[in-house]
Amino acid sequence: MRSRPSVAGLLHPEDEVEKTPTGISGLDVISYGGLPSSRLTLVSGTAGAGKTIFACQFLAEGIRLGIPGVFVTFEESVEDIRRNTSGLGFPIQQWEQEGRWAFVDGAPSDVERPVESGPFDLEGLISRISHAADRVGAKRVSIDSLGALFNHFVSADTIRQEVYRLATALKAIGVTAVLTAERDLDYGPVSKWGVEEFVSDNVVILRNALTGEHRRRSIEILKMRGAMHHTGQYPYTVVPQQGIVMIPSAAMELTSHGSGHRITTGSDQLDRMLHGGLYDDSIVLLSGATGTGKTLMATHFVAGGLERGERSLLLAYEEGREQLFRNAVGWGFDLEQYEASGDLLVVNDYPESASLENHLLHVRRVVSEFQPNRVAVDSLSALERGSTDASFREFVIALTSFLKQERAAAMFTSTTASLMGGASVTDAHISTLTDAIILLRYVELAGQMRRGLTVLKMRGSMHDKDIREFTINGEGIHLGSAFHGVSGILAGNPRQITSDEVTRIETLFDD
Repeated sequence: MRSRPSVAGLLHPEDEVEKTPTGISGLDVISYGGLPSSRLTLVSGTAGAGKTIFACQFLAEGIRLGIPGVFVTFEESVEDIRRNTSGLGFPIQQWEQEGRWAFVDGAPSDVERPVESGPFDLEGLISRISHAADRVGAKRVSIDSLGALFNHFVSADTIRQEVYRLATALKAIGVTAVLTAERDLDYGPVSKWGVEEFVSDNVVILRNALTGEHRRRSIEILKMRGAMHHTGQYPYTVVPQQGIVMIPSAAMELTSHGSGHRITTGSDQLDRMLHGGLYDDSIVLLSGATGTGKTLMATHFVAGGLERGERSLLLAYEEGREQLFRNAVGWGFDLEQYEASGDLLVVNDYPESASLENHLLHVRRVVSEFQPNRVAVDSLSALERGSTDASFREFVIALTSFLKQERAAAMFTSTTASLMGGASVTDAHISTLTDAIILLRYVELAGQMRRGLTVLKMRGSMHDKDIREFTINGEGIHLGSAFHGVSGILAGNPRQITSDEVTRIETLFDD
């Protein structure tokens, strides 16, 4: 009988190739442990993709692990590298004084002029690297970049031969090396000269692609000879005092633990529709047109926890703090008092103030520090503006995975594009990622605009299927009876049906 594959083996395959951890957040996840040891890795990217930062961070993280390194520069001066990386938290000059970081400076000076005196090769460079590695006991080498030297070579065959010679020499020295290279397009030939990727053992591509009016950085491992790795592109950002930080959402494991404990939504009537409330690790999507009461429902959710001594975090991307507090008072909730006591934290940010990756890192940092029991995000639709479908979905996957790991219940609001019925793009992207979906809809009947609420799904629990009318007053939301004798509400085309038709439909369901 054929044995079933091991799930752990699929997620964490054991390579026969020894790996050197890069220390770059996320990269060691998608590479199953780092870069293959004692081999050459080509890091190729367009201008602004972060090649030099990658090369510096590879050495810096090694030094933090007690592993000295050598940095070979052909583009920027040594002083420029020291200065440009100081904001990333790399004290390079201190490491030089301690004998843990060595430079090999091949950057041309302003007065240097090339002099041709015969065939050019990399023998001298290899000797300098070997000497520097011996001097500090280096096990890591970064070369940024060889492209400036390739102009000395007369053919692609010569370039291939010299890169192969360099890779062989570095392997003989016993170092794990990173070599950066330029490319002209984010989606095109891997390298400018078209030979480096074939000689290198491993290839990592950095992109800084322009989509609409926004640029998005991503990392892709194109190949690792003899070693397993995740495929596809993964977003990353550059953070002060940290450097490159990746968000490998697609590589995350489903390790969250289910809970049978129920918590209130903040509305006793809605809790009854949910047959006892939400599970305490639920991710809830609250979808509706503008003005249907999404922010109010999120306020109910936050206040329901605060009244029971739970810490709550409100992430507001559409309304300011004072406006939120003012509106909450009008509904009978004194959020300002809870914030003063330290049980509530309100974070206001403009969606356009940062990339989705930076917003995610900010949320993760705030949640880790504040440790809330509940998190309300109002709204995801605001964060969706200006992002690509892929980047937004990755953001939501990473956010929901993180909140589940933190055992925090969450409510996300999203706005439908249509005033009457319909679905938002947000709903289509994240509806399968959430544990419960609550729909808020306008219902036009007899010349009046009324509101309706229904629970579309709730994982692991029964719930009422009715579409109930709700009203808003000075005490918040109040649920009423179901819209009997009305159909087409969710489709945005409500119409009244006769009592005979209602009886006929009920008979069909009873059967």
